[in-house]
Amino acid sequence: QLQLVESGGGLVQPGGSLKLSCAASGFSLEFYHVAWFRQAPGKEHEGVSCDSVTDGERLYAESVQGRFTISRDDVKNTVYLEMNSLKPEDTAVYYCAATRQWYGRTWNDVHSYGHWGQGTRVTVSS
Repeated sequence: QLQLVESGGGLVQPGGSLKLSCAASGFSLEFYHVAWFRQAPGKEHEGVSCDSVTDGERLYAESVQGRFTISRDDVKNTVYLEMNSLKPEDTAVYYCAATRQWYGRTWNDVHSYGHWGQGTRVTVSS
């Protein structure tokens, strides 16, 4: 059974940091593009970052550029999202997603991904 499990969410003060993990089981992330999305209350899913297996490219939404870093550990079959300088507007449920191919879509299109985790909640508040 192919499964993605996120962890690492929680409550953090503005300016703080969190590191999210996305662990895969049943398949190897080594051959997959893996992205992080988030969904704030009342809003649609937003693509946050993607670690592409195409030339190892790493992509970020403008809103998190310079603050968030995506990385992967193929031995642990896990992708990470390190989040620094967190802002209240980063509050959301964060999901990881994986796909073998883009099928002509963009990295931040939810329809690009066939495998999704259950999400981990991040709350940035004082």
